[in-house]
Amino acid sequence: ESTRPGAADIDPAEEIRRLDPALDEASAAGAVVSVDTRKGAVMHHAAGRGAAIANDVSGFTYDPAAAGVVAQTGLSAVAMHMRGTPETMQQLTGYDDVVLDVFDELEDRLVLLDEAGVSPGQVAVDPGIGFSKTVDQNLALLHNLSIFHGLGRPLLIGVSRKSFIGRITGEEAPRARVPGSLAAALLAVGQGAQIVRVHDVAETVQALVVGQAIGRGRA
Repeated sequence: ESTRPGAADIDPAEEIRRLDPALDEASAAGAVVSVDTRKGAVMHHAAGRGAAIANDVSGFTYDPAAAGVVAQTGLSAVAMHMRGTPETMQQLTGYDDVVLDVFDELEDRLVLLDEAGVSPGQVAVDPGIGFSKTVDQNLALLHNLSIFHGLGRPLLIGVSRKSFIGRITGEEAPRARVPGSLAAALLAVGQGAQIVRVHDVAETVQALVVGQAIGRGRA
């Protein structure tokens, strides 16, 4: 299902129908497959077709069965921060302090996974750039990413081509936001993010290689 702002929920059976061709093709190619879903039934099905990771934008709060599926199947998990659903999330941007509140709410998600029997070593966290956040809140999170290492899990960041980059630069077309995406990815890795989720892999790798060489002061 789509998780873009305003997207409506779909039935698990329809979600599985849409996913199966991509799951089969990616697994046959030997790729490490991450399935983006909030539904335990879809996670279980995807694990049986070769998926290795469940990425849940709700942080495993949408479906009470989802955390148990991760524990049962041994899937790795990405617990992302979002409030509400994709349909309602942009109405839920009221924070006392966005950085501390997102940290605390992610910590609650980790407790949920722990209580379901999911090993800490299976889990990465994602502060959810663009989900239930304003442009300024996204920037505050990116400026303070290092705080999230306090959760004791690998840190995943997804900023590629997102609308906040367009709001800052005036670029309406997602494909025109690659330079801004590279800047955000470099900043995230510079603050210790272990994983960056991107559209433009070659461009991001080149930017990171050059940035790291400059940081070392040698090739």
